[in-house]
Amino acid sequence: MRTVDVKQIEEAVFRLARRANFSLTDACRAALKSAKEREDGAARFALETVLENEKIAQREELPVCQDTGMCCVLFTVGREVHFEGDLTAAVNEGVRRAYRDDLRKSICDPLTRLNTGDNTPAHIHIELCAGDRVEICLLPKGFGSENMSKIFMLTPAEGRKGIVESIVGTVRLAGSRPCPPVVVGVGIGGSFDGCAYLAKKALTREIGSRHPRADVASIEEEALEKINALGIGPQGFGGRTTALSVACELAPTHIAGLPVAVNIQCHCVRCAKEVL
Repeated sequence: MRTVDVKQIEEAVFRLARRANFSLTDACRAALKSAKEREDGAARFALETVLENEKIAQREELPVCQDTGMCCVLFTVGREVHFEGDLTAAVNEGVRRAYRDDLRKSICDPLTRLNTGDNTPAHIHIELCAGDRVEICLLPKGFGSENMSKIFMLTPAEGRKGIVESIVGTVRLAGSRPCPPVVVGVGIGGSFDGCAYLAKKALTREIGSRHPRADVASIEEEALEKINALGIGPQGFGGRTTALSVACELAPTHIAGLPVAVNIQCHCVRCAKEVL
């Protein structure tokens, strides 16, 4: 058994929230550069501007996007780990410290709309695995893209075709609002709430990666091709690149159902990971 003081978690969350908000992931940056080479006119200009924006953010120590998001913190925790202290409180303290001075605080009560004032609480997910390591992934999720996400409770008869249509239809309806080119996370199976978590988890995968199962990977590839044929393009200016990637995660489901969740992420992919 390994004991982990939650102060270590607090410090890691603080580092990850800072790192994620001030830069794109390496894979996102590479995908945007590659997309730029395929575009011309207004679409190319939009991608050049996005890339220049990150350079300025890093040089001036500014957030890469004004929407510094809700902190979604995904843990994978070994069964041999014992946390000493309050894990949830530690995560929220790490977020609170990270957002204290120069990051926008966006979290509020859903009815009164009163801001909590420190960007807490974070949205925390925990998965258990073998071993004694703690993997932390922090995704500051902006809501211009989050608001475009959808859940579909399909029937089994709708099958693969229904899954692809749900993915492509969600992006089509979103149009330019989520600041394309987007990244699309898809959860397939599980339950109503479970597929939504899978879709969020899919957004933490490296852009361009493919699911190890061939049938799932083929859904990713078909959906991406059809999305990019929509012609929405970077920032809605038209063009060849409406999405940078489609990533699917799946789980067993009930014989009577086929839940599908589509979680949209804007071009500003900010996802930081650390292993303790």
